[in-house]
Amino acid sequence: MDMLSTLFSQRSRKIGLLVPDVIISEKSQDTLKITEHPIELGAEIADHAYKRPAEVMMEVGFSSGGSLLDFWDTAKVGIRAGLSAQEIYQQILALQASRQPFDVITGKRKYQNMLILAIEVTTAKHTEIVLMAILTLRELNITQTQKARITAVEPQNMREGNTNRGMSNTGLKTPKTVDNRSLLDRGLGFLNGN
Repeated sequence: MDMLSTLFSQRSRKIGLLVPDVIISEKSQDTLKITEHPIELGAEIADHAYKRPAEVMMEVGFSSGGSLLDFWDTAKVGIRAGLSAQEIYQQILALQASRQPFDVITGKRKYQNMLILAIEVTTAKHTEIVLMAILTLRELNITQTQKARITAVEPQNMREGNTNRGMSNTGLKTPKTVDNRSLLDRGLGFLNGN
């Protein structure tokens, strides 16, 4: 890489609107869930599979905005190079708390509809003024529902159209009373005038 492309290269990794200053590592996982059903004799049967949400673990670093001058601390008077580590950490916490899906761009691909599953921050003496974090992000599967219009199957398209009739609107029905008496009881009732 030549010097000009190094100076003018843009950072391509993004977590929502946050752009880390350094990426230490990225680990992604795409898995498939294969369902298994036990049977009486023999091995379990696997007859269905579905894709699990993608997961990305990013170890990132954000530099703390400090003084613009080496010989005098301009941050004390409100003039600084960027956000402090605490402010960036609060932005990450707010992004997680919002529960609003966002895009994540890694070195290998772009992920859509992601949420921050976990935030791990460790502060040590050599990372006191910067924010070093491990972010675990998971894809959110979003579905859209819609009303389905059910249509009846025509009798000619059924295997036994004469016995399996299609649905149709035949209007209002009036129930009839049924005489559940046996023939003998009916005959005796007829003879007795009932």
